[in-house]
Amino acid sequence: MQAPLSPLSAPVLRDLIRERLLLHPEAGIAGGDHVVAGVPAESPPLRSAAVLVPLVEHPEGFTVLLTRRTDHLQHHAGQVSFPGGGVEPMDSGPVDTALREAEEEIGLPRSRVEVVGYLDPYQTVTGFLVTPVVGFVTPPVPLRPDPEEVAEVFELPLAVVLDERNHQRHSREFRGQRRHFYVLPYRDYYIWGATAAMLVGFARRLADPTASASS
Repeated sequence: MQAPLSPLSAPVLRDLIRERLLLHPEAGIAGGDHVVAGVPAESPPLRSAAVLVPLVEHPEGFTVLLTRRTDHLQHHAGQVSFPGGGVEPMDSGPVDTALREAEEEIGLPRSRVEVVGYLDPYQTVTGFLVTPVVGFVTPPVPLRPDPEEVAEVFELPLAVVLDERNHQRHSREFRGQRRHFYVLPYRDYYIWGATAAMLVGFARRLADPTASASS
């Protein structure tokens, strides 16, 4: 078992994050919902997407800024997710997509985000190939959530993510198959699916840079 990361001081943890993240998104090995579920990958045309993994550095430690999506959205309605979305033609790359979406969804100015690297790309069962972009955010964080897309913004302590005891595997029937998925418990929030898997992958990358993001 790896030594726990959560007791590390903020400066040490900040340096470790910089050291362990991917410098280029294409350097990662794509995982996805199918890997976690233990089923063969579906092969529909995939749409490129990017999410921002905003790490807010408070005096008491880092948190991850997350959203709870509104219930009427076409994709992932009501679920906890990172700010992000599909790549648009005007975007110069995944960083541009992630920062644009974060600004549109929660009003986070891109000037307040220091991009420091990437997590492994992640294929969702809904047909997206997602590039997670990690950035440091210094509080106070001025936010203006879009009520059409975002029901709530909250902060998840990074210590919760780094504690492997919180990396729960659940399962349910989906399209006639029993599929496994990750759940991270935190208060009354149900953090599951791709968001939980990417957070588990983040924790594993910090503990071991060769670890799979979604095994």
